[in-house]
Amino acid sequence: MDMKQVYQLANDVTTELLGKNDLVSEDLSNVVDLGKEIFDNVSYDKFTKSLVDHIGKVRFVNRTYEGTAHTLIRDSWEYGAVLEKVTGTNLPEAVENESWELTDGASYDQNVFKKPEVSSKFYNKRTTFEVDLSVADKQVRSAFSSANQLNSFFSMLTNDVDKSLTCKIDELSNRTVNNMILQTVNAEFPSVSNDNYSGMTGIKAVNLLYLFNQTFSKSLTAAAAFFDPDFNKFAALYITRYTDRVKKMSSLFNVGGLPRFTPKNLQHLILHTDLASASDVYLQSDTYHNELTKLPMHESTPYWQGSGTDYAFSHSGTVKASIETGATTKAITFSGIVGVLFDHEAAGLNQVERRVTSHRNDKAEFTNYFYKEECGYFNDLNENFVVFYVA
Repeated sequence: MDMKQVYQLANDVTTELLGKNDLVSEDLSNVVDLGKEIFDNVSYDKFTKSLVDHIGKVRFVNRTYEGTAHTLIRDSWEYGAVLEKVTGTNLPEAVENESWELTDGASYDQNVFKKPEVSSKFYNKRTTFEVDLSVADKQVRSAFSSANQLNSFFSMLTNDVDKSLTCKIDELSNRTVNNMILQTVNAEFPSVSNDNYSGMTGIKAVNLLYLFNQTFSKSLTAAAAFFDPDFNKFAALYITRYTDRVKKMSSLFNVGGLPRFTPKNLQHLILHTDLASASDVYLQSDTYHNELTKLPMHESTPYWQGSGTDYAFSHSGTVKASIETGATTKAITFSGIVGVLFDHEAAGLNQVERRVTSHRNDKAEFTNYFYKEECGYFNDLNENFVVFYVA
């Protein structure tokens, strides 16, 4: 199993969370697992380094298609390291029904073998970090007047560790979405660099501001867009359209270009707070039939990567990171992100495990506690994922 140390990234995302630093370029290539068609030389245990990791879970993509009709934590398992995801790659083609083309004396071959097109991806990348705490119970007694005070002090220290762990795992899980955003943008605009995504739009990366200005021959800027009721109506319209579009079988809405569909109950819509709150204020406050203008059911987030030092949209709507692109990595900065719509299977967390171990030093009379986090973050580029932005 390929186990990556991400303690430095875990510390960096905490400073971004707290607003102590501006956004930094993050390397997500060692965090998010894109899956592999075959195993490689890291797929061995870490003890003997010769035993091949066993598959702990096999997932078959076999949901029923009925035609028209930000939670990211998935499942865990006790044994094995690898998640194998099995999926069909193409829809079978129709052929002639020979029952209605019968010819006297003709032979009809019913023994032709039609091999199904199926692929497997193996997710075998995990991340880990730990937070350590040393407790000297005897030496600090002089600072307190009772056992209750001493226990409250230790409880405070433990709570700080727990908050630190929660912040770090929360922000690392956000990077699962961020990596998918950049993977989608890179696939949609592979030749674009230096965050120059204005004046263009795509089918998987949708520039709502560009479409609005083109449709109504306006020159609204990104800075003013959230304060324009007409733009907010247009954004709600377009996002609602996409929640219906991805329900239909299509190859347009995923990087892999495979036929996929996402029913409403398996859709995740996350919107930037600036857009979500603007829609509530400008479209709902004075509207009698507000169900006609409201955004679809969604989660909201105040930022994608961090708030910066001022919570300006130029910071909170931006993702800066290096992503895995084949055998190399690519640094991308993408700004103006107002929302993402994705399939339940497109991004998530597997095998989230938190545990604590301890060791007593009797000579110096203190106890070390080691709080450990392990998790597997995954993206599936063959599942539907759409980015909405303004630029």
